[in-house]
Parts: sequence; C-alpha cells; structure tokens
Amino acid sequence: MKNLEHDFVIVGSGLAGLAAAYYASQFGSVAIITKAKLDVSNSYYAQGGIAAVIDPEDEFENHIVDTLTAGRGICDRDSVEILVKEGRDRVLELIEMGMHFDKEDGEFVLGLEGGHSKRRILHSSGASTGRDLTKFMVNKVKNLPNVTAYESTKAVEMFVKDNRCYGIKAICFDDMSTINFKSNIFIISTGGLSRLFQRSTNPYTATGDGIALAWNIGAKLVDMEFIQFHPSALMIPGHDAFLLSEAIRGEGAYLLDKDGTRFMEKIHPLAELAPRDIVASAIYNQMKKDKVNNVFLSMKHLNAKYIKNRFSNIYSEILSRGIDITSDLIPIAPAAHYMVGGIQTGLNAETNIQGLWACGEVASTGVMGANRLASNSLLECLVFAKRAVENSSKFVSHPKIEFNTQPIVYKNKNVELFLKYKNEISDIMSNHVSLVRNGKDLEKAVKRLKEIHDLFRDKKEEYNFAKINNIADISFLIARSALIREESRGGHVREDFPSPNPNLEVHIVQQRNQEPIFEKVRK
Repeated sequence: MKNLEHDFVIVGSGLAGLAAAYYASQFGSVAIITKAKLDVSNSYYAQGGIAAVIDPEDEFENHIVDTLTAGRGICDRDSVEILVKEGRDRVLELIEMGMHFDKEDGEFVLGLEGGHSKRRILHSSGASTGRDLTKFMVNKVKNLPNVTAYESTKAVEMFVKDNRCYGIKAICFDDMSTINFKSNIFIISTGGLSRLFQRSTNPYTATGDGIALAWNIGAKLVDMEFIQFHPSALMIPGHDAFLLSEAIRGEGAYLLDKDGTRFMEKIHPLAELAPRDIVASAIYNQMKKDKVNNVFLSMKHLNAKYIKNRFSNIYSEILSRGIDITSDLIPIAPAAHYMVGGIQTGLNAETNIQGLWACGEVASTGVMGANRLASNSLLECLVFAKRAVENSSKFVSHPKIEFNTQPIVYKNKNVELFLKYKNEISDIMSNHVSLVRNGKDLEKAVKRLKEIHDLFRDKKEEYNFAKINNIADISFLIARSALIREESRGGHVREDFPSPNPNLEVHIVQQRNQEPIFEKVRK
C-alpha cells in the first residue's frame, strides 16, 4: 500500500480534469487519477464542437438566451453568464496555446447546431473536436514536470473529517495495489453515467464513479432526473450505439419516418434544428407510432464531397458498417448521452464539502438546466476547471490531515456476481427510467434498486460489492428524482404528466441520510 501526497488531486481525465491539471500546475504538484488511460473519456468522443461568441455579428446575450431557452427554466442565470462570457476567453486562450480549429480562407468555420440562434460552434477535423482537443490537452499536461498521471487507477473511497475532505483511497489495476492520496484539494471530474443504460453513446468508463464518491461523503446532488438522450445514434441490432453529431442536422440533414417522410416540420418551427430534447422525444414518439426500432437520418440531398470532408471520421466509421452516409438512409434511435445534473457546485465549482470541487459533466454548475444546449459541455469543462483551480489554490499551503486505511479487498470470485447485478440494474434503467417515463415504472425501479442497495449496504469492504452498491445508489437517485418531478421538462419526460408544471421550476437536491428538497432557481 502506497501513501502519496500532492497539492492537487484530480479524479478523472476528460477535458475538465486535464484543464484543471494544466491550470493547477502553476500552483503546486498535481495528481491525475484515471481508471483507464488519459485519453479515454466522454470528452474524447465529443463530435459536435465547442460553442463560443467569437463572430462579430454574435453577442453574449444571444448565447445566454439560447442556453436559458434550452434549459427550460432550470438554468441559474449567473452561472450561464459566467459560462458564456468567460467561455470566449477560454477558447481564445486555447487558440493562443496552439489548438487548431477548422478554418476556411483564413476564417474560423462556425457551425450551427440545434437550439443555437447563430453560427458559433468551433470544430476541429470536422467532427473530431473532442478527440483533437483532448489529445491537445493530454500533450500539454504530459509535458508538465509537476503533474503525475496515475492511469489504470480508480478512486474508490474519499475520507472526510469535520466536513473536510482530506484523502482518497484508490486501487491500481496493474497490480491490484492500494494507493492513498493525501491533499487539501480534491477536484472530481469523472464525467457522466450514461453507461448505466443499455444503449449509450458513452465509453465503458462512464458509470458515475465520481457521483458515488461525492454522495458517500455527504455532497449534495442536484437534478439527477435530467438525463439527456442524444437523438441521433446509429441503430444497428447487435452493435453499440455510435453517435452521429448534432452538426449533421446543423448542415441540413433530414429526419425521416419509415415511409421516408420528414416529421419534424410539424413538431417545431426549427424542425430538425429544434433543441435535442424535443428531437429525441419526437423520434421516440414516431418510432412508437410506427411500431419500429428506428427512424432515418438522410443526407442524400446534400453535397456528397462536402459531407465526406466535413464529417470524415463519421463517414469512415459508418461506411465500415456498410452504410454510405452520402447516399444511404442511416438508421438511428436515441441513446443515453449526457448527465445534465450531478454534484451541486457554486459559481467557483465548490461543493458543500470543504476541500472538494467538481467540474465537467459530473458537476451541476447551474448552467445546463433541464436540457444541455449543444456544444456547451466542452465550454463548461474549461470555464469551471479554471474557476475550481483559482478558488482552491489558496489552500495549497494549509496543513494536511494524516490518515491510515486498510488495503482494498478484491476477490475475483465476486466479478460474476457484480456483472449479474450490473446487468439487472442496466435493464431496470433502460426499461423503467429511460427517455419516456411514468410513475408506475419509476416506482418499480425505486423499489428494486433500493432492495439491491440494501443487499450490499454492509459489504463495501470488497471492491466488487462496493461497485454494486454504488451503481444501485446512483440509479436509485435518478429514479427517485424522476418520480418526484411530476411533469415533463427538458430531458425528463413523464407520459403521465406530459406538460411542464410552473410550480416545479426548481432544482431537486438530494443528500445522504436526508429527504430530497426543492431549491429555487437563480433567475
């Protein structure tokens, strides 16, 4: 068992974690704990781009209003203003650092995506923005002498005394050893949890680890019912969902029903460019009406040469599965994509636990509301990672609490049991807590998830049992919050409560050993 000390301990290596490590390196030694490799994250797979007000004809207020509109009344306006105004500075800073975004005739190519009133989406290599940006930041961080990456290492427990976080215990998968990390500053940036669902656009690592870490030490979670389902994920039986960027519809692609007829024009004035919660629900309803498992995305009417160049990686990936996106209809269906809620933070990414900050998809900063506006996520990573570091850096020189722990117990014989319950929980989430919900199904989910949690509540000393407990906990919190919110709003759709309820324009806050509460939105 190793005992290590760093000024900053960052859990997670998506864009938020990498950005936090980069900024934190100016103030002290930094540890990045990641259970896979540095470049395995939701950020890496982000295709759409990064939104920023850099066009002279665009204005901050336009981007703010678009974000608030997409958020369906649940965004905190002060957070949104910070995102938009500081976001431009962070993007320009990236460019100064050497990050390349697509240009044409010397000017940035600005894309349009659902919910945006102006072209403001910067892309890299067509639809490979997340990959290029993540690689760029990985290279920046790897060259910093005071940043140490602990790959194939998973944080499994955090330690708190007098409401202050002082340590993390982790398991290194290379040799199954235990590592204790001591610090005054812990930044959780572990990404989302959409792999809890059977059909997801996320990498296998997105199972809500950071949410569980924070929940177990008493951190407040907020808006857990809002899970965003991406409208356009490839639907081929027997294959994983593959994300087809929002930017495809931004360039003019059509959504077609089984008969080849457009259906979005009758549903929203923006048709295929409506915010993604509306598009996802429309696709779900169309599939239900036609009794089919997919609708179609069509680019047959667009310039084939342009599409191949603009979406080169998507073109190659889908072609490898026997579909030419320039000439064939592309079968798609919604898939779990983005966790809108998460660990509740203030304007500086701080949580209610001293010594603990959160940024990126794992956090709920107040920006996303009930439905994330397309291409705001990478922007949020940059803005609030920097704020987390600036706010926490003043604690670098404070004395640290000493602590000792027991080594993590890992029994290979329990892996099969973990997989059994993991698959059952995935079935529950996909069948009862998916894109369209109802009270009866949610009650079933809450009941069974609580039963699973209770089975393993006192068995946390073994790694596999602790994992079962954590995913049952997180799934329960999503289902319970969805049951409480008796309305349809943004990414939360209740067929038994199909309309928004003005009285529920609030955040739902959950904290361990306490009943959920409503909290006012900061208008």
